[in-house]
Amino acid sequence: MRPPQNLFLIGPMGAGKSAVGRQLARMLHLNFMDSDDEIESRTGVDIPFIFEKEGEEGFRKREAKVIDDLSKIEGIVLATGGGAVVDPQNRSHLGARGCVIYLHTTVDQQLARTQRGRSRPLLENGDPRQILEDLMSVRDPMYREIADLIVETDGRKVRAVADEIFERL
Repeated sequence: MRPPQNLFLIGPMGAGKSAVGRQLARMLHLNFMDSDDEIESRTGVDIPFIFEKEGEEGFRKREAKVIDDLSKIEGIVLATGGGAVVDPQNRSHLGARGCVIYLHTTVDQQLARTQRGRSRPLLENGDPRQILEDLMSVRDPMYREIADLIVETDGRKVRAVADEIFERL
């Protein structure tokens, strides 16, 4: 079976969307794109700065434009931000323009993975566990609504997750 033209990775922060996306793109000989990286490239500032200056609402507007633009490109693997699915238009674009893969992970795994690496503006004001649980309760149904594949990532290496997706395509 020929893989779909576009693969869109969705899921919560810390699910491994960027790492798995890069690996999958290499395996499928597709271009890899990351919506958060694209927002930073277009604005010339990092996402925490956008949150600080424009709030989450300003960031989500920028994200919607980027997802609309990137999801029209043929032959890509796109890693989206964890909250991209909150916007109904984003869900519609992703669902209509490619194969949507939900990288599912538990809150425990998210906590372990988000303690290192890039800044996470949504986790800065309050108890990270409670924030992640609240976000998951709202977003999980949205992820599932548009997912063509659901892949568990807890305790798994990037290559193992990418291999599973490759096999299931």
